[in-house]
Amino acid sequence: MSEWTAQCAEALSADGLLARQLQGFAFRESQQALSEEIARAIEDRAVLIAEAGTGTGKTYAYLVPALLSGKRVIISTGTKALQDQLYHRDLPRIKQALSTPVHSALLKGRANYLCLFRMEQAKSETFASRDVIQQFQRVLQWAGKTKRGDLAELSSIPEDSPIWPQVSSTADNCLGSECPYWSECHLVKARQEAQSADIVVVNHHLLLADLAIKQEGFGEVLPGASVFILDEAHQVPELALQFFGESVSTRQWLDLGKDILLESGKITGSSVLLAPPVKAIELRVKQLRAECEAVPGKAAAAVLATQPKILTALQDVQEAAETLLADLQLQAGASTALDQCTARADALLARWRLWCSGLNREPDADVPMAAVRWYELSQRGITLNATPMDVSTPLRQYREQSQAAWILTSATLAVNASVDHLAAKLGLNDPRVLVQPSPFDWQHQGLFYLPKQMPEPSSPNFVNALLDAARPVLEASGGRAFLLFTSHRALKQAAQLLEGGPWPLFVQGTAPRMELLERFRNSGNGVLLGAASFWEGVDVAGDALSVVIIDKLPFAAPDDPVLEARLESVRQRGGNPFMEEQIPSAVIALKQGVGRLIRTFEDRGVLMMGDTRLVSKPYGKTFIQSLPPFPRTREIDDVREFFAKVPA
Repeated sequence: MSEWTAQCAEALSADGLLARQLQGFAFRESQQALSEEIARAIEDRAVLIAEAGTGTGKTYAYLVPALLSGKRVIISTGTKALQDQLYHRDLPRIKQALSTPVHSALLKGRANYLCLFRMEQAKSETFASRDVIQQFQRVLQWAGKTKRGDLAELSSIPEDSPIWPQVSSTADNCLGSECPYWSECHLVKARQEAQSADIVVVNHHLLLADLAIKQEGFGEVLPGASVFILDEAHQVPELALQFFGESVSTRQWLDLGKDILLESGKITGSSVLLAPPVKAIELRVKQLRAECEAVPGKAAAAVLATQPKILTALQDVQEAAETLLADLQLQAGASTALDQCTARADALLARWRLWCSGLNREPDADVPMAAVRWYELSQRGITLNATPMDVSTPLRQYREQSQAAWILTSATLAVNASVDHLAAKLGLNDPRVLVQPSPFDWQHQGLFYLPKQMPEPSSPNFVNALLDAARPVLEASGGRAFLLFTSHRALKQAAQLLEGGPWPLFVQGTAPRMELLERFRNSGNGVLLGAASFWEGVDVAGDALSVVIIDKLPFAAPDDPVLEARLESVRQRGGNPFMEEQIPSAVIALKQGVGRLIRTFEDRGVLMMGDTRLVSKPYGKTFIQSLPPFPRTREIDDVREFFAKVPA
């Protein structure tokens, strides 16, 4: 062990700096071992995949070597909430405890910052409702006081409010250095601060956008980094598919038209020329969406190729866009903002043409598919996507070019103690691996209950049977439960069946996620029903959550066009798509859902699963062996006894 690695280990020891400086710090051997392994990887500029079970304390385990390394470090998190927690809470505490004079910075994507130009534009816009008008007034009041311009400071405004796109910019509509507010721009200031920082805290969306050269403006910061730490790294493979792909949507055309009308209204004669083509493209988009009523909401591009009316409607949008672009070009130099709209129209049209041009081409059987072309309908429009089949090559190329240490960590990376699945997706040939089990006392803190006589998950009576089995569990626990579902349809059905019961009911979709969680915590005996967004990134420690009930094994929807293509690719090379693709992904997702239950050394709780495939199918063992080693039972009396016991 080098002197520096020993210094990292000592800081996390029972009588080290953190124990002396941080109130409530508890020595954990698993945390110290993880930190040592991370320090070695940083020292050797190696790649390390480290699964750290819940309770290990992985955040402190990587922050200590990051701060003591003296190197430039990029820390990327899975969510903006975790990013804020890391920067505003964890990082300052460790910096103070270690007395390290390290300059740190927080950097998010441009949509997270107030755009002063668009805020001024919004003053002359029409708002969707009285609520949105009031929200805009709050933005205006806050804008005069904020130093960072981080929209997360406006926590009282819902995450899905329509006000956000009106007061923030995108890569499409940002004016860059031509903007009259460039010198005051919050995003520019955040980037400048990040350029001079020793440690920069970002999120995976921003990191991947720049690796995929999407021009999020972080590219000038990345090359100087010697260490990349990716927390919640299990999210990276799927997110990377999004960022290394391309998409174009009718919403982008409508947003562009809105900006054109707003800007041309300030220029004499421009609105007379540009209003008709903008209205024409709005009409064509409406007609296209109407024709799409005949097709599934999400499917491969080939589905559209069989629909002559949709093909005609796609072509009509393209022709309307070509007319709009030609008329915009006649206004060249009229204003900076209008010139920028012209550039946007040109880029959108190029992507639209490219996607549509492939609809009539027959695939070459001898050429491996590089990207999956698919579409997705929204209420008012359509998004056309091209998603790569594999991102391991570009990720490996960037990592090798960086010559940096890469630390990939999460509580859920391994499938039956192996990380081979993740390594393959990220293009890692021979990474260092550490699987650090959780230090929790699973034998006393938890119980795994699989009810008897449950129907097959495909049974039409499954949700009713699940709730029949769940009610005695909820009675024993006094509520205090998450019910996690693999589909929104099952969630809605369960909500109807539980309505009017003895426990306060909190249902995903009825309020913003953070508000639901706060109300659940405060209720004392609530039952929260959630789908995908509640399976991870949700932390309810203590007595408020004592039961997690999961309806089914979380296999990805079989009708997902990208998944379909990947499974077919595995088949073509002679592999087993179910075992190689579907099982590992479902195991990781299940581990995330189960991870909501026990968050601290004091927590106790019951995990209930409704899926009998865990014991009836051979692959069920893979799931069970990947979960924490709870005592297991099929008897409801054991659940009652668990809750009747007073913890020592």
